[in-house]
Amino acid sequence: MPKQIHIRLDDRIHLSLLEYSRVTGKTIQDCITDALVQSFDDKYREKRRGTAKFTFIDLFAGIGGMRLAFEANGGQCVFSCEWDRYCQKTYFDNFGVMPYGDIRKIYEKDIPNHDILVAGFPCQPFSIAGVSKKNSLGRATGFLDKTQGTLFFEVVRILNEKRPRAFLLENVKNLKSHDKGRTWKIIMESLEKLDYEVFTDILDGQMFVPQHRERVFIVGFDRKRYGNDVTFDFNLQKPKNEPVLSNILEKRVDRKYTLSDHLWKYLQEYATKQKAKGNGFGYGLVDKKGITRTLSARYYKDGSEILIPQEGENPRRLTPRECARLQGYSDEYAITVSDTQAYKQFGNSVVVPLVTAVANMIVEKMEDMKEIDIRRENIG
Repeated sequence: MPKQIHIRLDDRIHLSLLEYSRVTGKTIQDCITDALVQSFDDKYREKRRGTAKFTFIDLFAGIGGMRLAFEANGGQCVFSCEWDRYCQKTYFDNFGVMPYGDIRKIYEKDIPNHDILVAGFPCQPFSIAGVSKKNSLGRATGFLDKTQGTLFFEVVRILNEKRPRAFLLENVKNLKSHDKGRTWKIIMESLEKLDYEVFTDILDGQMFVPQHRERVFIVGFDRKRYGNDVTFDFNLQKPKNEPVLSNILEKRVDRKYTLSDHLWKYLQEYATKQKAKGNGFGYGLVDKKGITRTLSARYYKDGSEILIPQEGENPRRLTPRECARLQGYSDEYAITVSDTQAYKQFGNSVVVPLVTAVANMIVEKMEDMKEIDIRRENIG
């Protein structure tokens, strides 16, 4: 539950706060909360000052998987945003920074300048009602109109205001077919109209972790800085050793993760019924020498998509730490929430080493184009 505090402000600060609230459209409470969050962020950045190769912001941050990836490549995070309070706790416990809350309440001009925007935005359908109405009235529609009301709009308005050198967006594979392909079309059109050179690919996390996990990655570079001749590909270097599930399993596991007789019987009967109907739905009993299905946020319910066989007893779920490893998090990463929340968080997370590899290619490309960037800045 949110906690309440009472503070005293002198007249000068109060008047300034009222004016800022009016300009940004935020409540006084939100303004004060943002100021406190900013103070935490400033303290963290002070420790890293002067050591970073580039700066980035972390939108729809979750538990910081993208942040870990870009920090591993020498970046400094100057702003983060995540609305889920349990994810905020995990983020704070691992990075010492409290992310801002609702991105829709963030005034884009307040976001620090940065080199790379990073976001794993949720997938939503786009409404054409507003655009149709404007067309019927003979009014022009801009690229912001088509995305208004969606969370992707928040990414667009920040890109439009801050114009970072590059961006990385990540989403589920089905984003490309979502809403009969219309969502993808609008996203590509919006990024194109922002004047970014855009590259996309679907990458599978099993190159780096023992999990089949396909995600779409969207990378963009600012044409106003780098011109129209930017090239980029997702040619990842495959690790020498293929990931194997047995390498991430804990040696001693609490019996609470073993399925009860009731649940195990239910899953078996359900799978039998589905098979009889010609469906492939059912539990996933994995081969320890292989890889798993995709870990999902619903894993906390019954763990059915990834079950570990146990000799002489019912199979078991993965532990939260094993889920963290399955997503490429190191054992130094702190898990400070309940099992239920941890399963949700890791199920929604990115494969950290995969994003680290993509981030490395983005940073290297920016380094390659540094002279073009400097030349254009001098001309400007």
